[in-house]
Amino acid sequence: MMDKSKLKVLFALHLMLMIYSMSGICSKMASQQHFLSFKFCLFYAIIIFLLGFYAIGWQQIIKRLPLTTAFANKAVTVVWGIIWGAVFFHESITVGKVIGAALVIVGVVIYARADEGEVNE
Repeated sequence: MMDKSKLKVLFALHLMLMIYSMSGICSKMASQQHFLSFKFCLFYAIIIFLLGFYAIGWQQIIKRLPLTTAFANKAVTVVWGIIWGAVFFHESITVGKVIGAALVIVGVVIYARADEGEVNE
């Protein structure tokens, strides 16, 4: 069983990864604007803010988790990409995407359990 402090750090990691994935939304929104228009610049300002916030959060996370664990969990941004694509851009969620997302999640869980087993030994 995982202790509460590690669970909090993992939750914070996934919150940071969700924030990181939101920069993709802004990138796509910016690409739909005229170059250097107000909206274009606004979306890029939001991207810089999100990535700056993420960078600070990421540094705090890797102080508390093994780097390999943090990077293994980063694959979850693929899942967020699928979710954001459907919510913001009405992209279809295909069976292939669901299978791919499930494989990513299973891989992260398997790695986390293996990593947890190494720590307990």
